[in-house]
Amino acid sequence: MRIFIILFFLSPLVLWSQEHSIDLLDEKNFILDNAQISFEKLNGLEGLKAVSISQDTGRALIIVRDITLEDGVVELDLAGAPSPGAPGFSRGFVGLTFRTSENGKAYECFYLRATNARAEDQARRNHTAQYISVPGYEWSDLRQSYPGKYEAYVDMVPGQWTSVKIEFEGETARLFVHGNEQPTLIVNDLKKEERTGGIGLWVGPATDAYFKNLRIYKK
Repeated sequence: MRIFIILFFLSPLVLWSQEHSIDLLDEKNFILDNAQISFEKLNGLEGLKAVSISQDTGRALIIVRDITLEDGVVELDLAGAPSPGAPGFSRGFVGLTFRTSENGKAYECFYLRATNARAEDQARRNHTAQYISVPGYEWSDLRQSYPGKYEAYVDMVPGQWTSVKIEFEGETARLFVHGNEQPTLIVNDLKKEERTGGIGLWVGPATDAYFKNLRIYKK
């Protein structure tokens, strides 16, 4: 009986160390920050749709409840496209945050600018994938101080599902897209001092974003 009790209490920890799937079709699993969500199909597949309440200027953040980790792997499918009537600056900004503070004011983030991927301007293409760290290290700050270091090209199509994986451990994070074995973007000097935090779905201004199949692995 004593052995059974030990295994019973250890089993949730073992499962969590392997994989923790999040039901993206249950609003109770999230804390919303400037986000409006609904559950809709995109290309025949159901997911969570999110937009920024302040569409023109504000970002939206959907924080997953009861998840805290320092090092781990996160996988999901996402899609982004400019909202109908979006201003010219919109690129279909969609991404994922990690080590996110409880109030959503500090986080590490990889995001994609969906419309940049197939632009005729090569400079825009090179800005498809982006790393930022909030507060203090926005894309504009990083691009000015370290041109090209925290951005990369990756092919994608606006409004189509794209598989994404993020691995983060210590000061290093890697972004993988489309199931590729090699990362699209590597950051070896993550900026956020506090290394524990949650996971969030990130949406830029004037963007219709979709998410499905969120899985979290804790190292």
